[in-house]
Amino acid sequence: MTKRRVVPSKGLGRQNEPAVLILTSLASGDKHGHALLKDIESFAGVTLGPGTLYGAITRLEEQNWIRPVKSSDRRRPYTITPAGRGHLQTQLAGLQQVVRTGLSRLKHA
Repeated sequence: MTKRRVVPSKGLGRQNEPAVLILTSLASGDKHGHALLKDIESFAGVTLGPGTLYGAITRLEEQNWIRPVKSSDRRRPYTITPAGRGHLQTQLAGLQQVVRTGLSRLKHA
């Protein structure tokens, strides 16, 4: 898989939107920033910059889609909230429809 650097999108490319990538990563368990970066790189082939990551984390916290969890070390792990799971499910369902439609149209082109 080719690695790409992500620039936050204003519209298209929602599968690469940092918020969707972070929520997808947290759906498998709590993670701190560095672990999020590594996980996203492994499943999406995308490298988020620290500014992009922490800006998205701030927005996700403001939406109540993630929250920090207590930790005994200096790292600050995050967890996805029930509202975050619902939002992610909605986003992924929309992406599935786009993928199905695109693949179907490519097949018939």
